[in-house]
Formats: sequence, structure tokens, C-alpha cells
Amino acid sequence: MKKDFPLLERESRGFPLVYLDNAASTQKPKVVIDAIADFYRQTNANVHRGAHELSTRATELFEESRNLVSSFINASRPQEIIFTKGTTESINLLANSLASQLSEGDEILITLLEHHSNIVPWQMVCERSGAKLVAVEIDESGNLDWEDLERKITSKTKVFAFTHVSNAIGTVNPARKMIELAKQVDAITVVDGAQAALHESLDMQALDCDFYTFSGHKLFAPTGVGVLYGKYDLLCEMPPWQGGGEMIETVSISHSTYQLPPHKFEAGTPAIAEVIGLGKAIEYINNLDREQMNLKEQALVESLIESLRAIPKIRLIGNPEKRLSVVSFLIDGAHPHDVGHLLDQQGVAVRSGHHCTMPLMERLKIPGTVRASFSLYSDEKDAARLVEAVEKATDLL
Repeated sequence: MKKDFPLLERESRGFPLVYLDNAASTQKPKVVIDAIADFYRQTNANVHRGAHELSTRATELFEESRNLVSSFINASRPQEIIFTKGTTESINLLANSLASQLSEGDEILITLLEHHSNIVPWQMVCERSGAKLVAVEIDESGNLDWEDLERKITSKTKVFAFTHVSNAIGTVNPARKMIELAKQVDAITVVDGAQAALHESLDMQALDCDFYTFSGHKLFAPTGVGVLYGKYDLLCEMPPWQGGGEMIETVSISHSTYQLPPHKFEAGTPAIAEVIGLGKAIEYINNLDREQMNLKEQALVESLIESLRAIPKIRLIGNPEKRLSVVSFLIDGAHPHDVGHLLDQQGVAVRSGHHCTMPLMERLKIPGTVRASFSLYSDEKDAARLVEAVEKATDLL
């Protein structure tokens, strides 16, 4: 499979590259790179309303990608798929559009596992509306504290926004169970699926959340494109976030009317090539045996954890009941950035720092972690090279 990803064939610091920073961004297969290049070589034109062949073909490719995304997550219709720049923009769109429904005394519920992109937009909404932001605790292993959740989700809770999978320690939240609990208090559910979209089989109709977000670049697609899924009736009720071309139906000096979803939320010229690349990435994923590859990836995670436990001075961070693709650790007495630098010198690419989860790091009483994260192309050689590099790093620190 690695042969499909050109960048994985290169060296780094004189060593064959070991790329284990997939929770930050995945590499791109040749078919995705070629699809983007082909668009610019053969089809480049703006989408929608064009009367010429290039625009018609560009629009077809663009909307084919919407259909592919809809099928990939089993939405009830393609009109429930809104293209954004990524998960961060998707959540900001929601926060801004839902702000008008919130007032003083209302509460927005999140968890301590959240990425900053699922914290800061809601803080900004609270500042504007007078609503209160409330966070659900975790236990010492990094699991959601269910008793604390049951205490904190109340009739005051208007929005429950939570991550499907923690980007920092890999915790998989029981999303369906959390959504069912939110429904008991009529709270709107917003699920950050940035880390789940490649590793979990998504079914929006079965999950029954109100909104779900993810980024293309974490599932083999380009940067600059993401998805906001929303139930169609809710999207129809929401005001638009940005104004401009494409999202309007009519415009006069005194008044404008808006298109129906999804176009109501896609103002201006979209990231056309990136959306086409996303569609091609999903086609690529659909041709894989994802179940078998996810099992292989899970075995890699478990094997790496056992190997790291055997190394003196290594402290594993988080031991959740269910984990996906991420292993976080520290070397006693060493800053994560120093460890990351030493691994990089051996051609091993990991992420070091707080991973945009400062409240989680504060809860764990650490400055950050060294994070190794796998993707479907990761293999046993990658894990073995990481362990070897960590052993050398511990000798130097």
C-alpha cells in the first residue's frame, strides 16, 4: 500500500522516512495528487451556473464529490453535506449560526478531551450570548467520566459538542450513547469526527447526531477542504454564516434571499480542486479492505504500547478502554520537544507538544506528550523503527 503514497518513498535525515504523524495530517496517494493536477490541466473553471463545457464538467466533478461524501458517511441526502475548509471552520460555522438560539442561562457542554477548535468557538459564542461553557471530566485513564456527564447534562444544556476520538490520547468516546443522552434533554449534538473519519465506519443515520464534522487532509485528501454534515431540516432553519456569491437566491439593495442547503453555507468560490481531491480520496478508501486494515492498525498500536512499556523511563499517557491509532508517551525528565527532535534526527516523524488540547494536558498535569499516530499504510517496520529510535533517545536524555 505504501507504494501508492509517493512521499513515503523519500528519506529524512539520511534514513528511510518513518511517518507517524498521521493524527496531524495523512500523506496523499498518487491518485489524489493526479486528480488535482488533472483538474488544473484539463478542467479548471468555476463551478455552478457556467454555460460553457469547462464549467459544466468542473461542476459535475465537484458535485460527484458531494455524492461520494454523502454515501461514505451514509447521510440521508447529498444536500446534508456542506464543504468547508476543515473541521475548525465547520465548528465555527455551527457556533456562529447557532449563537442566535442561545441566551443567558443556557449551557454548552463539551468534554476535557476536546481539541481547541471545539472549545474556542463555543467560548466566543458564550461571550456573545451570555451562555455558559461546561466541561465533562475524564478519569485517570483518559475515559469520559460518565457519572460527571450525567450530572452536567441538564435542561439548561442546549448544545453538546464532543470529539468522537481524542487526537491527543486516542480515546474513542461512546458517541451513540452520548447522543442518546443528549436527546433526553433536547440538546443539539455536534460531533468532531476529525480523528474518526478514516478509522471508523461512519453512518450518520444510525448515529443520529445533529451535526458531524471532519477534515479531508486526515483521510488522504488535500488540505483546505472539510465536511460539515447536518440534518437537512436543521440546516434549513439555520441562518447563513457568510454572505456573497452562490449562497443567494435574489439580491436587491434592501433585501436578499438565500439558497437552500448546502449552497446557503458555501458562499463564494469554493476550494474546487481540493473538493475533487477529497472525492478521489474517498474512492481510494472505498477500494480498500478497511476492516482488515483497521485490525492491522489496532494490532500495531497494541504492539507499540507493549514495546514502549518495556523501555526504562518511558511513561505512557492515557489507557482508555477503547483507543484508535494514537499512542502518547513521555520520557522521564525530558521535554516532549526534545524527544521529538531526537526522533526526527533518526528519520522518525512524530508530533510533540500539547496537540491543541491544553485543558486536557492541564488535567493530566503534563506540558504535553510525544504522539505517534498510525494510518492505514503504517506497518510493523514503522513501529519497530520508532521503538529503536526511542531507545536511543532514552540513552541520550
